[in-house]
Amino acid sequence: MHYTTCPVKRIGLLLILLFAMARLAVAAPPGVVEAIPDNGDVNVDPNLSEIRITFDQRMDTRGRSIVGGGESFPEIAGEIRWVGGKTIVIPVKLKPDHEYWLSINNQQYRNFANVRGESAAPYPIRFVTGGADDAITPADQRELNAAAVDRLRAALAMSYSYCDRTGVDWDGLLDDNRGALERTRTPRAFGRVVSTLLAKAEDKHVWVEVDGSRMPTYRSPPVPNVNPELLPEVVPGFERLSPIVFMGRWDDGVGYVNVASWDGANPEAVEAAFEALWRLHDARAIIVDVRMNGGGDETLAKAFAGCFIDEPVLYAKNRYVDPANPGVFGPVLDRIVEPSTRRPRFTGPVAVLSGPVVMSSNEAFVLMMKAAPRATVMGGTTQGSSGNPRPHDLGNGVTIWLPSWQGMDARGVMFEGVGIEPDIAVDAPPERLMRADPVLDAALEHLRE
Repeated sequence: MHYTTCPVKRIGLLLILLFAMARLAVAAPPGVVEAIPDNGDVNVDPNLSEIRITFDQRMDTRGRSIVGGGESFPEIAGEIRWVGGKTIVIPVKLKPDHEYWLSINNQQYRNFANVRGESAAPYPIRFVTGGADDAITPADQRELNAAAVDRLRAALAMSYSYCDRTGVDWDGLLDDNRGALERTRTPRAFGRVVSTLLAKAEDKHVWVEVDGSRMPTYRSPPVPNVNPELLPEVVPGFERLSPIVFMGRWDDGVGYVNVASWDGANPEAVEAAFEALWRLHDARAIIVDVRMNGGGDETLAKAFAGCFIDEPVLYAKNRYVDPANPGVFGPVLDRIVEPSTRRPRFTGPVAVLSGPVVMSSNEAFVLMMKAAPRATVMGGTTQGSSGNPRPHDLGNGVTIWLPSWQGMDARGVMFEGVGIEPDIAVDAPPERLMRADPVLDAALEHLRE
């Protein structure tokens, strides 16, 4: 070894750097490195007797959170055990031609942890078992399925605006599973396999449609930062104006409006939000609570946001896949919210309550309110899911829906899979929400300052 040829100071700095990097590596929380079967696997042997999950470090074997339930949860067929401190083995009894889903931890239940008590990152696993027999798929159906695989491949490559986001090799995935797809004997069976494969996109705006019914692909239920059952107790005069709009008012003049959806199929229900603003015209400040709102019609959200601004405001940008040149994006477009005419206007301070349930068109609303000069967004980060999905007919009775645009904030930064951060973050762990609403309390304190 020729350490003497290097300056001592340089060696010292190198050792310090390596030591710091080693400490960072050791301090990393645990993660799943192998799952058998894994998320997105299809044609899994129905005779498989155990699910094996391996973590990247030694785990505290006293706790676990295997999340799931109902028909999609595997039947546990024995004692769950640990092997070597890193691998947990779950004995199961599986059915043929069946879709299964479970998650190793989620945002609420986090008992899979390492020996230092750090919780493992959630890891959902969705898989489909193969058939119970070797019945032959009719030749005409197999031909339709083969063409459908090619159409699916083209749609992902040419029309899916987020196809590269998670780094999935879609060509390789379809090549590996072409046989399983072609052998399916009904559109529903084909759709079930496709929806499982598309789970790897981790995109809630991707789904499969068969006979008018929707098959979701990615399932990752967010943990709300609000307890809806507690709101009537903590909001004075809590009143239901429609199935999705509620209001209230504190004695000191702070008003409250809760909009649970921008439901385009029921605009009359959303209209109640404007009624609430009329009734709160003399409020000193208003809280707009959209923590349980998962989206809907952006034009309705824009009309409501327009009640809180005085002039047009840039709130977001986006770009579409060019339909005339598939696989290529068009120009980045500005999205503007205009002041609403013939609607109630509110010129006082506003606190907008947001959080992890918020997605899609409601994320657009949060961006609108972040651009409103008198509004402050408070709570938690949103889901980061904006897609403007469009249908793609695969020709065998199955339609897939894929996002057609990339959503961006007003700076042009894409927020898919990242979310929109609040102006003021407020921690709201589930155990606190049983007795209080820390986000609402923080908003009241902020508006009363």
